[in-house]
Amino acid sequence: MASNRIVSTWRTYRSVGIVYRIGIAFVLGSLLGLAVGETATVLQPIGDLFVRLLTMLIVPIVVFTLLMGVRQLTPSTLGKLGGQVVALYAVTSAVAVAVGLAVSNAIQPGSRGLESLLAEAEPQSAEAPSATEVVLNIVPTNPLGAMAEGSVLPTIFFVVVFGLALALVQEETDDPAISSGIETFFDLAEAGAEAMFKVVWGVMEFGVLGVFALMASVFGAAGVDAIVPFALLIVTMLVAAVVHIGVVYLGGFVVGILGQSPFSFLSGAREAMVTALSIRSSSGTLPVTMSDADENLGVAERVYGFTLPLGATINMDGTAMYQGVAAIFAANVVGVNLTLADQFAVVSVAVLASIGTAGVPGSGLIMLTLVLTQLGLPLEIVGVVAGVDPILDRIRTMVNVTGDLAVTTAVAKWNGAVDFTTGVWSDGVRSSLAD
Repeated sequence: MASNRIVSTWRTYRSVGIVYRIGIAFVLGSLLGLAVGETATVLQPIGDLFVRLLTMLIVPIVVFTLLMGVRQLTPSTLGKLGGQVVALYAVTSAVAVAVGLAVSNAIQPGSRGLESLLAEAEPQSAEAPSATEVVLNIVPTNPLGAMAEGSVLPTIFFVVVFGLALALVQEETDDPAISSGIETFFDLAEAGAEAMFKVVWGVMEFGVLGVFALMASVFGAAGVDAIVPFALLIVTMLVAAVVHIGVVYLGGFVVGILGQSPFSFLSGAREAMVTALSIRSSSGTLPVTMSDADENLGVAERVYGFTLPLGATINMDGTAMYQGVAAIFAANVVGVNLTLADQFAVVSVAVLASIGTAGVPGSGLIMLTLVLTQLGLPLEIVGVVAGVDPILDRIRTMVNVTGDLAVTTAVAKWNGAVDFTTGVWSDGVRSSLAD
């Protein structure tokens, strides 16, 4: 009898969508942290385990899906696809910084009694990568070492080159043994990709508990007092994120390019968005992002297998937006008015630096150091905002991941690689605007 009750309870629990379960865990964990304070930090290891599980999936998923994508691409098609993706990522990043600056100029988040913060702040700086380093670091000196270290961009470079070499050899060889061996290699990659998506399912089930623990730990350590002085900064970042997602991704990409309902897109991207909000890592969210593109948005693997790993590394719309918000915040705190030339410099530096910034928690602080140096503002500001960066980081990571999916779906349409008759697009309630 007891076993039947357990089975029934489990089925009821599973009948609720994973995104809703994670959302509830997010809220309950936050409330628990605020209620019990630092005691909640004992749950941190559970949250860390969830992040480690997702991190474990990154390299194998990148390798398997990229090989599957390259298998179906010719060099000319890959060049076309790559050009479209990189161009869109650069444009959306520039727009994101501009949105962050515009919203911040309207709200002026650092002008509300924060003058004493600089005296209490401890400088926290990190050396940002130069343009030369960004380019050189794309090419790994040791491909296996890059994979072992979880370096996504060097891994992408090697796998694409290796995959294209396999495809070219298969086209040119007259040896049936070699051709058969390459085909088997690609078949193994396909099987590996399918297996990894099954692992993603299991990790996301554990993620309900992991997200609960993460949020309890964050709010248990920070408390209300640490958040209140920066509420306006958080609100500014949130408003900028909503504007960017609503106008650029939903209005520009989903309605303008795809001709589809924005509600359908949000429904298809929600698991990735919630995961990004929870774990603060574009790279860590990559397995979920790929799953959403495949199962919900109907994007072909030959496209998302290339564009999403690349986007998790170079598409940092939310992080770039944060630079605009933080620059105005810093200028407000020290009583400086940024000129239009200064703000244009923020756009340029943020877009270029975002290419070399890893899609991992806290990477925005590295970029912020570079932006503040460019503007001649005190680096102590980095120490000031570091206290609430875990909250800001969640917002900007969600923007990053949403942008990855929006750009990927748009590029997939241009290349005839998205099926609008499946997934969320086929939902009768959220019908296509193109119908």
